Amino acid sequence: MSKPVRPATKLVPVPSRNMIPERDIDKTPILECQHLGIDFGGLTAVNEFTMAIGRTEITGLIGPNGAGKTTVFNLLTKVYQPTRGTILLDGVDTHNMNTVQVNKAGIARTFQNIRLFSNLSVEDNVKLGLHNHIRYGMWSGILRLPAYWRDEKIAHERAMELLSIFHMEDLAPAKAGSLPYGAQRRLEIVRALATNPSLLLLDEPAAGMNPSETAELMENIVKIRDTFQIAVLLIEHDMSLVMGICEGICVLNFGEIIAKGTPEEIQNNPEVIKAYLGSGKGE
Repeated sequence: MSKPVRPATKLVPVPSRNMIPERDIDKTPILECQHLGIDFGGLTAVNEFTMAIGRTEITGLIGPNGAGKTTVFNLLTKVYQPTRGTILLDGVDTHNMNTVQVNKAGIARTFQNIRLFSNLSVEDNVKLGLHNHIRYGMWSGILRLPAYWRDEKIAHERAMELLSIFHMEDLAPAKAGSLPYGAQRRLEIVRALATNPSLLLLDEPAAGMNPSETAELMENIVKIRDTFQIAVLLIEHDMSLVMGICEGICVLNFGEIIAKGTPEEIQNNPEVIKAYLGSGKGE
């Protein structure tokens, strides 16, 4: 399968001096981080993290092992509360939000280590992600009232629609834990999409995939962005994927941003080459 060709994207400044795609310039950035940082005791894990993501932008977050990339994801999703700085989601400060509230506000994520409900079916894993916008009352569920069956029908149809993105409809009744590794990775993305996000965070989505699966994943990430008109922020070590589909790239080293720009600018940045691209890559 041939890899998708990333069209050239012009990045333009927004008032905060961040850069987003030109097509998103007339809209509020879906995410804006200002001077974000966190300390663990005397250790500064992330410091002065400032960036913006346009509403339909695919952005890469790269850097060496231990650079702080997953910590940034944990800050955005409020697994960790920042020590300092501001996170604006669609222009709204998330300071007082917890993990559940941030998810309902529009951020969904996948993890480095797969976190599926292994003993539940593929379809039921997706349905769990639908809880933000499909609900029925306790008695309706216990007594199997008409409202329950109506909502179950809606949830089933939506789950199958989402599974079709990765051509996984036939796997709906299978136990999630029985799927091959690559299929479990794809199911995690589908479940995240089920929460109806405006920003999708993907933590090493291509890990464990062969080149053919990675090429298909690249196509599907672009398809997800185009179909749902959402933004995607991904951590990844496969540079062919990052350079192939990301429009903007942010590079972390020792918890601080050392470069931001287009793939072409990042590939030719001497500091990035020295810290990461020229040293064999790693998370």
